[in-house]
Formats: sequence, C-alpha cells, structure tokens
Amino acid sequence: MFSGAQISLYPMADDFVGVILGALGALDPYRDRLRIETDDISTLLVGPPEVLFPALRDLFVAAARSGKHCVLSAAISRGCPGEPDDPICRSEAFGGPVGPLGPRKEAAVAAVHGAVATGQPAAAQFSLYVMGSGDHMDEIYGCIDFLKQSGVYDRSKNFCTKLRGDTGAIFSALNEAFCRFGPGAGHVTLDVTVSANSPTAV
Repeated sequence: MFSGAQISLYPMADDFVGVILGALGALDPYRDRLRIETDDISTLLVGPPEVLFPALRDLFVAAARSGKHCVLSAAISRGCPGEPDDPICRSEAFGGPVGPLGPRKEAAVAAVHGAVATGQPAAAQFSLYVMGSGDHMDEIYGCIDFLKQSGVYDRSKNFCTKLRGDTGAIFSALNEAFCRFGPGAGHVTLDVTVSANSPTAV
C-alpha cells in the first residue's frame, strides 16, 4: 500500500515565507515516520494515516496561530495502482475486510468525538473519491451520514462537503473518511481545502 499527500500551504500575508518556515517545525516529531519531498509547487508527505493526518493538523495549526488567514490545500491518496508499495506506509488501517457500514460509521463518529482539541477553529471542504468499486456511492453516502453525526458537519455543497469546528476534530474526520470508507486495500482519494482566520463572515 502507498499513502500520502501532496500539500500546499498558503498564508495570506506579506510575510508568508516567515509563516511557512515557522510552521515547518511542527513536522519535526513526525520526520522519522514520513518521507518528505518539497519542490516549488507542493510538498509530498508519504506515510501511514495515523502519522500523516496528525502531521497535517499540527502543520496547519502552527501556521494558523500566526493569526494570518491560512489555507491548506491537499490531495490525499491511498492504494493508487500507479504507485509502488512503500514499507513506511504500513498500517493496520488498510487491507482488512470491509465490514458493514453501520459499525464503521459508529466507530468514525466516536473517533472524532474523542479527537484532541487544538483550540484553533477552522473550516474545511473536501470530496471523497472511491475508485474502482461498484458500490462507491454507498461508501460516499455512508461517509456523509457519518459526517452529519460527527459534530463538525456544516453543510453539503456542490461537489463537496463543508466542515467547521476545532482543527483537531476536522482532521480526525478527514482521517476517518480516508480510512473507513472505500475498499480496505483499494484506491481512495480526498481533495481537501482547510481555512482558518478568514476575514469572510461565517
């Protein structure tokens, strides 16, 4: 299995370089469990979801605590048939048989309700793509049902679902969507945008 994210962080500030560089220290606790590659467009983080999503959360919170309007854009993928297996991505979250939707939704809700609070409010929107599965809409509708019970559901939008709440709960919800919906060893992707400190009224 291969799992990871291509991410870009956008602080809306004149000192955007300083905000980004200041936030990168939040990745230090995860560097021995992630493969990180950066170019002039994005940063690739490769690793298991139990490391990947906390790393993304902590990076975003570190940038948002600058008080500047910050946006994180991420393409997150697991099980892509065009990517080689990577030992660093091994995780108990993948590969097992997929159980009934009901218990999976209940477990996902419980995980989000137990998420570590960061004290940083945020909003997000994301789309879940379940590839190569004949019952993909059942999985997507199951994910939406979970989100409506998660405590961070804001509303449905065209092509995506909007979340609002503490950043810790939002990234927990994204993690649960990524791991619990779609085939256990199949190709699943998330298209994610997270925003904090926006000047636009709620």
